[in-house]
Amino acid sequence: MAEVLWFVFPFVVALGSGVLSFIVAHARMEVTTARQREELVEARASIAHHHKATEEKIKAAEAEARRKALDEFLADVKVEERHYVRRFKRLGLEQKTLVLQERICFRNIPLCQWIERELPVEETAASLPEADSGTAYLAKSSIRAAIASRNAP
Repeated sequence: MAEVLWFVFPFVVALGSGVLSFIVAHARMEVTTARQREELVEARASIAHHHKATEEKIKAAEAEARRKALDEFLADVKVEERHYVRRFKRLGLEQKTLVLQERICFRNIPLCQWIERELPVEETAASLPEADSGTAYLAKSSIRAAIASRNAP
């Protein structure tokens, strides 16, 4: 029996040391994989942070480009203005109106027609010519009455 023990004992020791070395190697491998997983998580977080920062930079650059393009466009858009005084006579009244005309142009190209606004400036009684027979077209009192009725609320 002792001879069998001497024969089996080295195999049992070899098997035990093999199991121990397997356990130690497996533990080391698990520690290494855990460290690698931590590094991988940190790398993914860093990549995600850089990705978000890059997206924000791209959006900011696009907004800046849009703002510059709009500023350049608006710098080329101009409003042309002209004005003159229009006088006309109706029923013995002379009216003066200030006519303002405006239009929008891109560089030298008009984008719309002239927009006209009339602002009344002055309204006075006009001197009426007399006919050859010496009678007036309208009496001065009727002109004053017409002016008073127009100015009344």
